[in-house]
Amino acid sequence: MLLNRSAASPAIGVLCGSKKQFPISICLARTTVLLAFLTWTLMSPLVAAETDSLLAAKSTPATLISVLDRFTGADVPAIGPGESEVPPPYWTIGPVPADLPGKGLAQHPMLYIGERCNKMFLVNGGKVVWTYSTGKGGEFDDAWLLSNGNILFSRMGYAEEITPQKKVVWHRAAPKNSEIHSVQPIGLDKVLILQNGLPPRLMIVNKQTGTAEVDHELTPPRPNPGLPPNPKVALDSHGQFRRGRITAGGTYLISWMSLGKVIEYDQDFKEIWSCNASRPWAAVRLRNGNTLITDEKEQLTREVNPKGETVWEFKLPELPPGTPMIGSQSCVRLANGNTVICSVGGSRSGGGAGKACQIIEVTPDKKVVWALCDWKTLGPCTAVQLLDEPGVPENPGELGR
Repeated sequence: MLLNRSAASPAIGVLCGSKKQFPISICLARTTVLLAFLTWTLMSPLVAAETDSLLAAKSTPATLISVLDRFTGADVPAIGPGESEVPPPYWTIGPVPADLPGKGLAQHPMLYIGERCNKMFLVNGGKVVWTYSTGKGGEFDDAWLLSNGNILFSRMGYAEEITPQKKVVWHRAAPKNSEIHSVQPIGLDKVLILQNGLPPRLMIVNKQTGTAEVDHELTPPRPNPGLPPNPKVALDSHGQFRRGRITAGGTYLISWMSLGKVIEYDQDFKEIWSCNASRPWAAVRLRNGNTLITDEKEQLTREVNPKGETVWEFKLPELPPGTPMIGSQSCVRLANGNTVICSVGGSRSGGGAGKACQIIEVTPDKKVVWALCDWKTLGPCTAVQLLDEPGVPENPGELGR
């Protein structure tokens, strides 16, 4: 069959020419090619934009905000079967300092724990949306909200993992005369435990089998020569550690609090790096290779490079007037470069609890952009996990905490 312009539509006539005759199959083939070309021309910017969006989403680690609705479902009890009421607060609530920077409880969604207050808080949208109480004795020192929605924490006498519904799914008790202050998830099936004791131990435990895949007795190092001699330190297991972390490189970063040293060990537990500090409560290996250390005695947070040189430091006395804070325990380096510092408010007799700020967030140029002082809602702050930070908690090194 032949087709010419007089026997076809104007569009096909343009394709086939106004004078020559072509088989209809050729004209239709040419039409298909042209339509495909026009479609590709029109759609390619949209496809490119969608591809860029998908690549950006893939390259940006997700936050944990998506799991927070699991803590407010109808299946979450007000009080779980394993919960115990905590003692009344020991602090007296003072007036909140005026004009504190930031948005208070609304600054970040967060998991919040503190020594001397055995209640865990989950904060979202500027209010507490979930709590978990663990009764008298001991103390919270470490806690992680995991990507599956469970919470892993240390409680001095034990380490435990619970669901949003407050069901205990894993528990490990500290042996007699030992304490567990530091835990870290490694994947969803393993946990690093730094166990205070005589002797102290570092373990990596498989939560499914209960097997310790790593179980190493730590030899205390020689104390920081800058500290006064104290023969009782060798017998004080309680003061040994509050933090131990496995880094992204697979090394172990240990804060020997009572001996005044931060030490990094390789996988064979050979010392490969160290840094002196008066009372290092926590140490975090940063993405840039530096180490962020909080010194409880000196009331400072310091970033040191691999040579041990200070490249950044913030001392609590540098806080502006009207932003009181006493003592510093753990620290967090945020993805935007800011640093978050946590405080329990000093000693029980120090007068800071109930009055001083529990958390501050400072920029690299030391501007305070958030100061939290809310003793009516929360207790002391030993550690905080900010849930709007990108990263997977179970991947060592992804969160700067």
